[in-house]
Amino acid sequence: MKNKTKKGLLPIFLGILLLACAALLTAHNVRADRSAQESVRTVLEQMDSVPTTQRNTAVLPALPAYMQYPEMEMPVRVIDGREYIGVIELPSLSLTLPVLSELTAVNLTVSPCRYVGSAYLDNLVIAAHNYTSHFARLRDLAYGDTVIFTDVDGNVFTYEVAQIEMLAPTQVNEMTDGDWPLSLFTCTYGGGARVTVRCEKTEN
Repeated sequence: MKNKTKKGLLPIFLGILLLACAALLTAHNVRADRSAQESVRTVLEQMDSVPTTQRNTAVLPALPAYMQYPEMEMPVRVIDGREYIGVIELPSLSLTLPVLSELTAVNLTVSPCRYVGSAYLDNLVIAAHNYTSHFARLRDLAYGDTVIFTDVDGNVFTYEVAQIEMLAPTQVNEMTDGDWPLSLFTCTYGGGARVTVRCEKTEN
């Protein structure tokens, strides 16, 4: 009889344990999202120390350096020891985020990161966590939505959403295949797939 009682209690105990683990994981994700949101706000404040209007209306050479030398490395701005290449704006989602130059596990907890490529060579790929403060709403973008990337020198690159697809985590080559000037991606919850947004360049 005691053995039956113990066997009956085991599933209940396991169920409680699983619920506790799920609650802890959710709490961790909420804390990470809030921390990322605060990091983004701090970085944007520092990047905005030069007003956008001033950056865009400053006297420029006849041809920007990146047009003369598209193979050049994208310039960076160092903030809190991290290198940023610019800011990505998704107006339809009311989202403005700094973009780190290099993708690492730690950098992804701070802000979106360059996965590969360059805005100057029309092959920029940007990755971000599916935090609500990062790319969680990427799937809500619609065809034709505007996407704006501004580098740290104030050069503005304007795009529009041309394709939205789901890629498996193993489809690494597919992420960079094709002639897309800008790609944005994030993992779905659970990491089973990557929401991938392809963008065509438009006139600035």
